[in-house]
Amino acid sequence: MNDIAAPGLLDRAVRRIQDVWRDMASGVARVDDDSIDAQMRACLAGRGGEVSARNRAAKLAQAYLGLDEAGRRGFLGTLAGFDADPEPVAEAYEAVRTATSPAERATAKAGLRRALDPPRARLLTQFTAIPDGVKFLVDLRATLLDLMRGDPMLMALDSDLRALLASWFDVGFLDLRRIDWNSPAALLEKLAGYEAVHGVRSWRDMKNRLDSDRRCYAFFHPRMPTEPLIFVEVALVEGLADSVQRLLDPKAPLLDTKEADTAIFYSISNCQRGLSGISFGNFLIKRVVEELSGEVRNLKAFATLSPVPGFRRWLDTAMADPAVVGEAEAPPLRAALASGAPAAARQAAEPVLARLCARYLLLEGKGTRALDPVAHFHLSNGARLERIMLGADTSAKGVRESATLMVNYLYDPAKIEQYHEDYAGEGKRNAATAVRRLARGGA
Repeated sequence: MNDIAAPGLLDRAVRRIQDVWRDMASGVARVDDDSIDAQMRACLAGRGGEVSARNRAAKLAQAYLGLDEAGRRGFLGTLAGFDADPEPVAEAYEAVRTATSPAERATAKAGLRRALDPPRARLLTQFTAIPDGVKFLVDLRATLLDLMRGDPMLMALDSDLRALLASWFDVGFLDLRRIDWNSPAALLEKLAGYEAVHGVRSWRDMKNRLDSDRRCYAFFHPRMPTEPLIFVEVALVEGLADSVQRLLDPKAPLLDTKEADTAIFYSISNCQRGLSGISFGNFLIKRVVEELSGEVRNLKAFATLSPVPGFRRWLDTAMADPAVVGEAEAPPLRAALASGAPAAARQAAEPVLARLCARYLLLEGKGTRALDPVAHFHLSNGARLERIMLGADTSAKGVRESATLMVNYLYDPAKIEQYHEDYAGEGKRNAATAVRRLARGGA
């Protein structure tokens, strides 16, 4: 970004919440042992009332934020060590095994569940009582995801934290909000920083994305009201869009929404790494389709303009396989993909690129799952692969990842559930006839 200075307001917000925690922590009685382990044990002991419990949790959170990476790894390792006690677990399991009646077995199972509940899960829950405590846990998990590789205890801690976050961030608890140019500047800064598909270059670029023929919607959680969880950017256009550069051109004429017949979802970005593995995207698209259908009555189609981020990587490997890329096709294809290739070379290779992209999207995969992550996302959400376009993203990222190709995935409200079941149940990838023909090697 050229003139959106994202760190400013965000840093001030972090400092404010740290000041609040510091004030709360000052209310905790001083003790001889102030180690992280001792602080965690004090939190679990729960002496005093709710105010004391919140103050101890705030002190522990403040201590964590003051640590470097090695210190945070140690903090998380200590937290992970507060696991379920094996002796009560064994006793509870034996009670289940030896139960002689349904009622006795039900009681024993409840006891086993209690015994299996690790103290660390209760400690994690205590952070929700402090200001911005839920956001603290989301950020803590983001760090945990980076540090836990190969560490079984940290992986077990992540399993507990992910389960807690999944229950707290159930889609039924989320608020869908439209973001526009009148939204708070701090929120617009966050959006610019979180944009993961097409980077926001300037305030002018941001304003263009929020103009009257554009829409932006995000999910928020009541305990994180100023933090978007995921957002989608939409362009209201005539027909299916075939170039992201034209779509994002701030000099392009403004379209009267009464003339728009298609809503193009051109960017979907997850904002909170700590919520990785907790899916909102499928619900977001369906909710936005409902919102737009009610607001802009003349819309007849809902589609995406999506990247193919794994295509070039797959293509580099496929070119060495004569069963995929014929011997006569490989040289002109390499020439077209070379840096600075002339337009004639690129044009000559277009039919081969389109065929290989169709194959990659419809035939390549891990089991029944599409190999391309964006394809998997949209197909699992109930979309149909409608069209493949060459030269649709000529940015450096588009060339590097997708060889300039982009895809329209079509969301037909009447068939979303059917297409979702087709893909989730049997791995069927619904696509337009022309794309299927391409995947089979046809023109």
